Amino acid sequence: MSIPNEALQKLLQEIGQKKAFAEQQLLIVKQQKAVKTRESRVLQLTSNELESLPSETKVYEGVGKMFVCTPIPDVQKRLTAEGEALKAEMTNLDKKEDYLEKTFENSKNSLEQVLRSGGR
Repeated sequence: MSIPNEALQKLLQEIGQKKAFAEQQLLIVKQQKAVKTRESRVLQLTSNELESLPSETKVYEGVGKMFVCTPIPDVQKRLTAEGEALKAEMTNLDKKEDYLEKTFENSKNSLEQVLRSGGR
């Protein structure tokens, strides 16, 4: 039993679009993961610098166009909260990346299977 040419073309087009979309989204997710990794590294370096400072050191945080003197424990608390938020975002991006990789592979395999069968 063979598939009519129009149906075969439509099937190939749909699978190809799904594959291209998954590939595009996969690249976006990888870029987002790279940005989050850099942000995490900056937070870690900032935290390490704060730990090395004496406790009486004045620390200033940027708020809009001004700087506000903030106690070191408050800054460390904020950095910890931001780090945890970044970890949660990275976990979500990892899940999304896994899903998109599976979608991409399934689309690629389906495309190959249809082409191998020759529309039969």
